Amino acid sequence: MRVDDFRYDLPGTAIAQTAIEPRHDSRLLDTRDMSDHTFLHLPDLLEPGDLLVVNNTRVRAARLVGSRAGSGGAVELLLLERRDGGIWVALAKAARRLRPGAVIEFEGFTAVVENQLSAGMVEVSLDADDEELAIAAVGEMPLPPYFTGQLADPERYQTLYADIPGSAAAPTAGLHFTEMVMERLASKDIKMATVDLHVSLDTFRPMSVEMVEDHQMHSEWCSVPEATAQAIRADTRVVAVGTTVVRTLESFASGDGRVMAGSHQTDLFLAPGYRFRVVDALITNFHMPFSTLLVLLAAFMGPDWHDVYTEALKRRYRFLSFGDAMYVERGLLLP
Repeated sequence: MRVDDFRYDLPGTAIAQTAIEPRHDSRLLDTRDMSDHTFLHLPDLLEPGDLLVVNNTRVRAARLVGSRAGSGGAVELLLLERRDGGIWVALAKAARRLRPGAVIEFEGFTAVVENQLSAGMVEVSLDADDEELAIAAVGEMPLPPYFTGQLADPERYQTLYADIPGSAAAPTAGLHFTEMVMERLASKDIKMATVDLHVSLDTFRPMSVEMVEDHQMHSEWCSVPEATAQAIRADTRVVAVGTTVVRTLESFASGDGRVMAGSHQTDLFLAPGYRFRVVDALITNFHMPFSTLLVLLAAFMGPDWHDVYTEALKRRYRFLSFGDAMYVERGLLLP
C-alpha cells in the first residue's frame, strides 16, 4: 500500500485559523447520509445506551524557550514525553547542533542534553525541584505549526474534560464539547467513559516512506481505567471521540474484543486490513494528507474516505485541529 494513496489536495484556505465560539457551533458531517449538522446536535446522531469514550489527557505547556549556557544562543525545546529515569524526549530547535553535555538555561532551571536522536530529537534531563511546576511556570502552549491564528485563552486548546497532563498536542475531536452538549448526552442516556493517551507530536507528522508498511510507528503512553473496561464489557456500542481513543482501546483489546484495564506504551499502527475489535463508531476531525491519522480513518471507514473528504472540502468544512468534525460508523461505505 503506497503512502501516496493517502494524498488529497488541502488548500490553505480550508485549514481552520480561528477557534469557533461556542465550541459546539462547529459543523458535524454525518457520513452515513452525508447530512450536515452542528456539534450541538451530536446526541441526535447517537442511540440511548451508547458509550462515548473520550481521551482526558491535558496538553502540557511544553514549548520552552531558553538559551545555551556560555554562548547565549537561542534554543527551543518541545517536550514530548517523560521516560523512566527522569529523561525527557524533546524536539529541539537551535542555531547550532546540540551535543550531549550541552546546558540550556531557562528561567529558574536548566536542561542538560543527554543524547541525540534522529530528526531533530534529543533526550534531556531537567535540573528542577519540581519538573511539572518548573515547566508550567515558563512553558508555552505548543499550538500546531499550521495554526497561524491567535487564541485569546490558551485553555481553548484543552478539552472540557482535560485532566491528566502529558500531551504535546490536544486530542482535537474533543475540542467541540461544551457543558450543553454533555447535558444533552446525559438526557438521552448516553454514557461517557475515559481513557488517557499522551499525544506525541509524531502523531501529526506526514509519513516519509513510500510504502505504508515501511512506516515506523511512534510509541505513546496510554491507559484504560477499570471502570472504562467494565463499561465496554457491558455489551454496549462504543463510540470513540478521536483517533487517540481508537488507538488506545484497540491496544488493550484481546482477540475476542475484551478490553482489559492497564497502562503501557503502544506502537500499534492501524492501517487498512486491520480488524477492529472494540470501536463501533468514531467522531473525528479532518486530518492532514499522508498522516497516520488519515490511514487509521481509511482502515476504519473503508476506501470511500477520499470521497467524503472531497465532498467536505466542496461544502467548505474547516480542516485540522480547530476545524469541524465527522461522524463515522465502522466499515460503512457510501452508496
